[in-house]
Amino acid sequence: MNFQQAVEYLLGLGHETLTIKLGLRNTELLLQGLNNPQQKYPAIQIAGTNGKGSTAAFIDSICRSANIKTGLYTSPHLDSITERIKLGGVEISRDEFAQHATTVKRAAERLLETGQTETIPTFFEQATAIALVAFRHAQIELAILETGLGGRLDSTTAANAKICAITQIARDHEEYLGDTLESIAAEKAAIIRPGVSVVVAPQEPEALSVIVGRCQEVGVEPAIDRCRTSNQQSSDDGRIQVTFETLTQRYENVWLGLRGQHQVENAAVAIQLAETLANRGFSISPLAIVRGLENVSHAGRLELIEGRPAFLLDGAHNVAGAKALRSFLEKFASRPLTIIFGAMRDKPIEEIAQLLFPVADQVILTPVQNPRSASIEELNYVAKEFRSSQIVSVATCTDAVKLAIQTTEPQGMICITGSLYLIGETRNLIINRCNSEISEPNAAAAGKVQSN
Repeated sequence: MNFQQAVEYLLGLGHETLTIKLGLRNTELLLQGLNNPQQKYPAIQIAGTNGKGSTAAFIDSICRSANIKTGLYTSPHLDSITERIKLGGVEISRDEFAQHATTVKRAAERLLETGQTETIPTFFEQATAIALVAFRHAQIELAILETGLGGRLDSTTAANAKICAITQIARDHEEYLGDTLESIAAEKAAIIRPGVSVVVAPQEPEALSVIVGRCQEVGVEPAIDRCRTSNQQSSDDGRIQVTFETLTQRYENVWLGLRGQHQVENAAVAIQLAETLANRGFSISPLAIVRGLENVSHAGRLELIEGRPAFLLDGAHNVAGAKALRSFLEKFASRPLTIIFGAMRDKPIEEIAQLLFPVADQVILTPVQNPRSASIEELNYVAKEFRSSQIVSVATCTDAVKLAIQTTEPQGMICITGSLYLIGETRNLIINRCNSEISEPNAAAAGKVQSN
């Protein structure tokens, strides 16, 4: 397969959010058919509700600063599926992706043909296998795996990582993980197995109790609250300077590369992961840790794109994420502030809207090109509960960006939020806006605008 054929094949397996099939058996069989690529390198697995992608980005940046060749696997992607797999900090090429996708497709088809599986492995199962095969081919020294959903039955768990992290746990994906914090924590804590090292971010008491119980069950001593922070201050654009102190080291006045107060917690987890790696034989100096924290990047997470007006991209898709975004907007957002909002209908839209819409001067609602997207009617119904004016609906995210640029003063800010899928649809438009037609709305777009 070439790259386009590989993408069409994977998409033909069904949208990853609608064809979720929790369970490790298919992934384990698929990896066996690929000669177990995950056995060729050690791995870190990161689970949690919020912060796992940022924590993965932090530890990847630290390791690369220490000249460790990493393989980073994250999800979802914003624009291209190749974003999910990075080799030494570089996105996998389309040709390499196609090559490994072809190998995985053949292995998946053999499983079905020989009766080892009843159905073809899913999008996420095959995407995970593609990443693990690509890591083997690139001869990486360390794999960093962001858990997709849950932990106990997520495909990344088949890699049997010896180092794990649990970031902040909150309510999300309740249809799969349970409707209590305890049940969600139990699914995520299941990645903790005998013999692993685990770092745990600060948690609500209910979640922490479950995690500690799991550690006791498998005989693991977790690293909890072993990184103190102090001397915090912020820049005008929302970056945080902070001093970290662990049991063995002090990292003074570090300017985090990712914006937002919540990133202090994620950085602290990454520091502890780095020190755990050092204890397991990896050469990681304190200077490499500081450089990694300062040079990290993570698209779509409080990502500031300078301009007039400026854009802030943040895929806050649950209540905890919306709280973090609101805190940032209240402290750092330029005015006037326009929020472009689109979300999945299975998310707590009302609670997210209640947090975010009151801080905006204008809200533009748009559907997302995703089968789970909330409709304009659903978004309007919720929006009217929290705003009596300055609510506008448009047919597409492109129209939303055009309208926002037209109606937001140059000194202001446009925040795009509610879903990482919305970020993916708009990010390239925004980055290229200076040379794009979106700098001036056309009549067709204007005709689709509906004021409420």
